[in-house]
Amino acid sequence: MTTTEKAGLAAGAVVFCLVAVLNCGGYRYGVGDQAFYIPAVTQHLNPALFPRDRAILHAQDRFMLYDDAIAALVRGSGVPVPTVFFAGFLLGLALLFGAIAAIGRTLYPSWLGVAMLAALMTLRHRITQTGANSLESYFQPRMIAFALGAWAIAAYLRGRVAAALAILLFAFLVHPTTAMWFAIWAGVAIFVSERAWRVPLAALAALGALLSVWAVLYGPLRGHLHRMDPLWASAMAGKDYIFPSDWNASFWLVNFSYPAVIVAIYAFRTRRHVALPRENGQVAGGAALVAVFLMSWPLMVAGVALALQLQTSRVFWILDFLAAIYLAWLFAEAPRSSNLRRAAVALVIAAAVGRGLFVWSSEHAGSAIAQIGFPQDNWTDAMEWISRTPADSHVLADPGHAWKYGSSVRVTGERDVDLEEVKDLALALYSREVAVEALRRIDDARDFGSFTPEQLRALAARYDLDYLVVDRDVDLPLAYRNQQFRVYSLK
Repeated sequence: MTTTEKAGLAAGAVVFCLVAVLNCGGYRYGVGDQAFYIPAVTQHLNPALFPRDRAILHAQDRFMLYDDAIAALVRGSGVPVPTVFFAGFLLGLALLFGAIAAIGRTLYPSWLGVAMLAALMTLRHRITQTGANSLESYFQPRMIAFALGAWAIAAYLRGRVAAALAILLFAFLVHPTTAMWFAIWAGVAIFVSERAWRVPLAALAALGALLSVWAVLYGPLRGHLHRMDPLWASAMAGKDYIFPSDWNASFWLVNFSYPAVIVAIYAFRTRRHVALPRENGQVAGGAALVAVFLMSWPLMVAGVALALQLQTSRVFWILDFLAAIYLAWLFAEAPRSSNLRRAAVALVIAAAVGRGLFVWSSEHAGSAIAQIGFPQDNWTDAMEWISRTPADSHVLADPGHAWKYGSSVRVTGERDVDLEEVKDLALALYSREVAVEALRRIDDARDFGSFTPEQLRALAARYDLDYLVVDRDVDLPLAYRNQQFRVYSLK
């Protein structure tokens, strides 16, 4: 690679990250899934935090190592959690761009295809009824695992099988399920294309199968082969991406268009004699992902907890990426006219930039592109006061406070909360006990906005609550207030 190409690649990485962030509506700290990911880290930094909610957090964090790793990094470096999360977010985007360039320079004859693929990958979109987006506006470990998985595919395409397997192992430590889908894709690809690796790969697969059996029978997945009973399942009733009975025609039409596009363009490349020898393995790996999904579908229909928790429909996120790889070649490299190819790339880049500016300006007009810490608003002010209360304080707030006010009490106030409806119900997928408790608290907090002081005191007595945070006046002892919120003592 020449010096000019290296400089162009560095500039391209900066542009890619910027356009991707714009298409996400900007970077925001403390929102979305970080209602789980931030407390999962802070509980390690301060063991006194979340004496009640630790069991809720443990429903998911017991499957992951990222929280321990980030807590160790924060403790050792002294860098604040918000800064580490922002750095992780940028790292995920940079790794993804590097993988895009590596795959593109292997499969495409020119940089036009790389530019097209990079532009396509900035177009954040929801993978139909999977609960996953192609990009997130906050630090999400699965995005780093996805980027690492893409690097594993790049290594495979270049014949570096050992490197691909090592990268997949690291991705598994970051986010197990995302890494698992890439492992199936790359594992089948290697088995099909690399004869010398078939025996070692079979041995690795056998070891993986034994570890899976141990995890299900004796390890962290013990008991997860049971069927979800109606009560447990009702906790996820609002999440239509979990249960097959909720999937509409668009799920099948859109998601199964990916393998159709992949096979069609691969066949076209083969007829034009431009397909690489290892592409047959790459396509076979994609087909294996579809097969895994179809085999899991009856188990999901039957309500087997583990099948639902794995959310195998997310294999279509991987297939979305593979389809983008082939579509980038089709529009940027296949046409014989160089002017047509350049025009196609310029059009997609313009669309990505224009869409990004529109999304950012419409969602966060006047705000910074990257909000590394909490916004300086009334909710953050109230939560800063809460964070100065004893570490075992138990807070009562509107059950929908995270989406109404921007972040969770657990995130901004670093205290136990009676109920955070969105995330508690999401974590209920991994534990029947969490589901039952969340449903009970939702029922107890029904019509929360109109609760009288007597009802609030009764709720406080039932759940040992210390403080109430609301945006209305209540006849209770006032502990703190600002322009919008009041904090009342419940004891």
